[in-house]
Amino acid sequence: MTAWKIERCTVADAAALARNNMSAFWEDPNWNLIWPKETTREFLIENATKRYPRTLVTDREKKRHEKAVDPVTGELVGYARWILPSSHLTTKDGSPEWAEAQVPDVSDEERTRFEELAKSARWNAKKEVDGMDDKNDEVMDRLLAEATYIQLEYLAVHPDNKGKGIASALVESGIRHAEKIGVPLFTMSYKAGRGVYARLGFKEVERVIQDATKYGGKGEYGAYFMIYDVPKKA
Repeated sequence: MTAWKIERCTVADAAALARNNMSAFWEDPNWNLIWPKETTREFLIENATKRYPRTLVTDREKKRHEKAVDPVTGELVGYARWILPSSHLTTKDGSPEWAEAQVPDVSDEERTRFEELAKSARWNAKKEVDGMDDKNDEVMDRLLAEATYIQLEYLAVHPDNKGKGIASALVESGIRHAEKIGVPLFTMSYKAGRGVYARLGFKEVERVIQDATKYGGKGEYGAYFMIYDVPKKA
């Protein structure tokens, strides 16, 4: 199996991230419910490309962005976004925690340009699905308030690259850092990703199953809340 390179993202990755991430979620029929019927994958990629530079430099003190890279071609093949707890934003010497996964900072002028670029994106979900994630958000907020976690907020692998160990490589990077600093991991998974987390040692602690037909879909809309407990240090 390919030994994928795990590296921090930079704003130069915006277009590649948009293509990877929008393509990944385009495969999820429940995610597609939030967009007007005429929306295409290419439309989302084009507009996500405008939004990603701002996303990458927002909340730099607590967010970490990693990409999986094909060591032969240099192609971006996967992405993970992590949120550090407020108690673990810096190391003992005051430097950023997990600095190797922190997006390099940019100038004020660049931030302003990224903000304007993001505002120019067309990114409007259907109002008919308002409330679709209210139950999920309620459970997530409650669980995150009960303990200190590193949160895996986002994980995406392009459908052309599924089954190659890319998602596992990205999650394992987070596991290594969680074990290094002694803080467990938390994530909300959809059905497609649940198996990856389970294989890597995550345990399901709660789930929310909804009827997707209420929002124009078919079948169920499931969210699975999972935790990776790090070994206790001696």
